[in-house]
Amino acid sequence: MCASRTPAEWDETFELFVDMTLGYMALNMGQRYLNRIERLPMHTSIRTGHEYMLELLNQHPDRMFNKIRMYRPCFEMLIQVLRQQTALQNSRYLTLEEQVMIFVYVISQKATNRMAMEDWQHSGSTISVVFMRICKAIASLSQTFIKAPNFDAIPDEIRWNPKYYPYFQNCVGAIDGTHIAAHAPADVANNFRGRKSTVTSNMLAICSFDMLFTYVVTGWEGAVHDSRVLTTQLEDPTSGFPHPPPGKYYLVDSGYSNKPGFLAPFRNVPYHLRDARRRAGGINGPTELFNYRHASLRNCIERCFGVLKARFPILRYMTNFSLIRQREIAMCCCVLHNFIRLHNRGDPLFDRYGVDGVMPPPDSDSDDDAPSSSGTTRDEGANSRNDNNFANDMRDRIMFEMYLNYN
Repeated sequence: MCASRTPAEWDETFELFVDMTLGYMALNMGQRYLNRIERLPMHTSIRTGHEYMLELLNQHPDRMFNKIRMYRPCFEMLIQVLRQQTALQNSRYLTLEEQVMIFVYVISQKATNRMAMEDWQHSGSTISVVFMRICKAIASLSQTFIKAPNFDAIPDEIRWNPKYYPYFQNCVGAIDGTHIAAHAPADVANNFRGRKSTVTSNMLAICSFDMLFTYVVTGWEGAVHDSRVLTTQLEDPTSGFPHPPPGKYYLVDSGYSNKPGFLAPFRNVPYHLRDARRRAGGINGPTELFNYRHASLRNCIERCFGVLKARFPILRYMTNFSLIRQREIAMCCCVLHNFIRLHNRGDPLFDRYGVDGVMPPPDSDSDDDAPSSSGTTRDEGANSRNDNNFANDMRDRIMFEMYLNYN
């Protein structure tokens, strides 16, 4: 066993340790300084981000569409709206056109910050600042481009289609929820896990039969059922929910209650379009006919979600943004969806999904027909029994009138 050290020996050892530590720190700081002096520039491509933007704008139009999912006339109109209705302007080094194109590129290509840095030849901090600035500006346009429907008019898609008119003449839209990919902190991640155990957020939307969103609420946890989201919005006087006037109604799926303002199909009867079309014997009875036409008309909300997710894959593969930013991104996608629908009727994605009866890929985390933990209906705090009986009687009248004319 070694003999114990004297105080002088301990002092000498401590001084040696301090000298070695200080020497290492000085060496490390010197190396960092040399690295800063000798650092190689990273974004040295011959083609700058501005030149890349001009290349997309002025060459084959499909190149621009494949990159940002919109054509030049629509993009230029978006720039004009942003200049007029927001405070966005050219920055010191980036034009507004390049800033907006970077943002739309990220959400259209589910691009990471590093991918955007390489394609647009800007630093990561510049890409982040531009993305947040444009995201807030476009989200602020939600009240301009996502408006309640005209409750007094009969939609043309109903008026001129004998399958739906006059049976659904008081229908003003369709409601449903969809799950979008999410990143959540570990302490709340379980609240965002949907039926497939994936981390998602729930978005409730109303759409017109022209495939325009008329109401959108984003940011709900993926574990929450669609009906709870709807019930909360109905009970919140500040939610801005477009309540239909008496006699008018929205179409909902069989997971919701049939009640005034919300017309649901018959339960325990084939409903979904793919189920009805697989039946060899065709439609059997009035309830099946009602459900089939109800599903065919309500299919517009599924097609809206199909276009939305096909155009903006970031909704399927969300990168690591904050929860607030993820909510804003989803709203931005809905605003741009409506903007493109209003200003480019020949858009390829709307043409693909705009045909009546086209069925988009199923949503793996959808709550359609999923039972609630509180009972057979997912609607908590539903209207009185008399109101529900009135809604059921109205549905029966539509069903029998439809079947009478069908035969």
